[in-house]
Amino acid sequence: MPLPFHSPGRTRRPPSRPHIPIPTARAVVDCAVYVEGERLPGRFTHDTALAAARERGGFVWLGLHDPDARQMAEIAATFRLHALAVEDAVQAHQRPKLERYDETLVVVMRTVAYMEHEIHSVNEIVETGELLIFLATDFVIAVRHGEHSALARVRQALEKDPKRLRLGPGAVLHAIADHVVDTYIEVVQSVEFDIDAMEEEIFTPRSTISVESIYQLKREVVELRRAVNPLAAPLDTLVKNADLPLDPEVRRYFRDVADHHTTVSERITDFDDSLSSLINAALAKITVQQNTDMRKISAWVAIAAVPTMIAGIYGMNFEHMPELKWTWGYPVVLLLITGICGTLLMLFRRNNWL
Repeated sequence: MPLPFHSPGRTRRPPSRPHIPIPTARAVVDCAVYVEGERLPGRFTHDTALAAARERGGFVWLGLHDPDARQMAEIAATFRLHALAVEDAVQAHQRPKLERYDETLVVVMRTVAYMEHEIHSVNEIVETGELLIFLATDFVIAVRHGEHSALARVRQALEKDPKRLRLGPGAVLHAIADHVVDTYIEVVQSVEFDIDAMEEEIFTPRSTISVESIYQLKREVVELRRAVNPLAAPLDTLVKNADLPLDPEVRRYFRDVADHHTTVSERITDFDDSLSSLINAALAKITVQQNTDMRKISAWVAIAAVPTMIAGIYGMNFEHMPELKWTWGYPVVLLLITGICGTLLMLFRRNNWL
């Protein structure tokens, strides 16, 4: 039986495996229905939760973690989310902002986390993530990107306070924003400890610190500023715009969040100025150290030049030179070299060159 023919320039490819879509439930962290401030018992999918909330006059709180495009499209079809906002939720590279699509608010917040590190290292110090919140009268959807700033504690705290939950999805948005700004405060405090440690070490005599570590911390502060400062405009809108679907009491709560955010932003600006001053101080310290080293090198070169010069003169191959035939010429030259070098050494030490 003849063998099948294969062209010499072509190889067989293994059969491609069919793409198996990941269920939407894999992206759901928690899904609950709240009526009159109380969580309904049982487990819900996102579609059954919305139906139960509309039937009983409550709202849905849905938490998602790193959903892909297909999972987010299924959520969007159920809650009728705008396509542009859904695209932002999948890409997760947005600046903090507040947008409105008909009766749905979309709030984007950047999350930050402090990474433990050595003071002289140039590793990542501030890690950022993203939170995108969809808010309507009967649902709030929190889409989280990143491995930090989990919202489980926020949900647990609110479930212990039914009075706040009765204010609706706006209370959830406030609790999430308050949690995010609180993490800003914690990260800022940790960065401040790093800056204080660097400042103390720079101004300690005979200490050494690399300028690279200061530049790294300054770069991380810039990243922190880009994540934190743009949230000021959305918070101001949430406080002042009475047309938004928020309870007036919730808007009063947002004033406190906005105040804390302003304090954090001001401290980050101070960090930038402090690090610029530390860089200048470190460079000045390095310049002084280099000048000191050059003075020492110059002093030793001057001392070494004396015997080199005398030895060079008497090393010439001339027949008639002074004291060449003198019996005590060699000891006298050695004493002369020793005396001149000793005098230079004393003068340089008196002037703190050595």
